[in-house]
Amino acid sequence: MRRLLFLLLLSVMLTNATAQTVSYKQVSDLPYVSANDTSAYRRERCKLDIYYPTNMKKPFKTVVWFHGGGLKGGSKEIPENLKRRGIAVVAPNYRLSPRAHNPQYTEDAAAAVAWVMKHIADYGGDPTQVYVSGHSAGGYLTLMLCLDKRYLGAYGIDADAIRGYIPIGGQTATHYTIREERHISFTTPLVDRYAPLNNIRKLSTRLCLITGDRKLEQMARYEENLYLKTVLEGIGNAPIPLYELDGFDHGSSAEPARLLLLKFIAED
Repeated sequence: MRRLLFLLLLSVMLTNATAQTVSYKQVSDLPYVSANDTSAYRRERCKLDIYYPTNMKKPFKTVVWFHGGGLKGGSKEIPENLKRRGIAVVAPNYRLSPRAHNPQYTEDAAAAVAWVMKHIADYGGDPTQVYVSGHSAGGYLTLMLCLDKRYLGAYGIDADAIRGYIPIGGQTATHYTIREERHISFTTPLVDRYAPLNNIRKLSTRLCLITGDRKLEQMARYEENLYLKTVLEGIGNAPIPLYELDGFDHGSSAEPARLLLLKFIAED
C-alpha cells in the first residue's frame, strides 16, 4: 500500500505540473434548495461551494464532496489536495442532527447532487462525468445515494447516471447517529432501510470503497465495507474495489484516500 501511495503522489505531482496553465474560480454559498422552502434551517444550511476550472478546452469532470462529522457536525470544504487537478469540486452543507432528523440529511445530499447534475454545464462541466464522494458521514451519504435510488429519484435523477461513487470510511450498517436518534446503543448493530447493506442492487455505475487500517479504523468500519463488497459481488456485480489504507486511522485516511479518488477519476 505504501508503494501505491508513493505512485499516487507521483501521479498527482505530474498532474500539478501539467495543470499549471489552468485557471480556477470558487463561488461560495450557492443555495441548492428553493428560497421558498418552508424550513428556515434548510434554507440556512443547504448551500454549496463550487471550485471549477475557467479555461478548460473541453467539459470537465466534477466531484461532489460531502464532509464528515457523524451527521451531527462539520461544514463544507474544498479539500486542498483536490484543487488544481483539472476537475471541479462541489462541497455542499446539509442539515445536521439534532436540529434535523433522519432521513433529512440524506434528502439534502440528494438535492445537492441533483443541483450539480442540472447546473454543472452552466460552469463548463460535463453532467455525464459527475462523481460523488465523501469521508465518514459523507461516505455514508455517498453510499445511500448510490444504493437507494429513491433519494435521487425524488429529483428526477437516476442514481446510475452518476459516473461513480467513492465513499471513504462510510458505515454500511444503519448510521450510529440514526441509532442514537432512536435511543439505540452505538454498539448495537442495525441494518434497516437506512443501511446501505439493506439496499443491495445491481449497479450500472461504478463503486469504489476505501477505509483506514482495520486495526486503527472505527469499530468494524473495514469489516462492514468488506461485507458490502462481498454481498454486492454475490448478486452478480462486477468486482468492487476495496482499499484498506495501512497505517491510517479513520480521520487520517481521508487525505491519502482522496489521492485514490483522483486516480479513480483519471482512469475512468
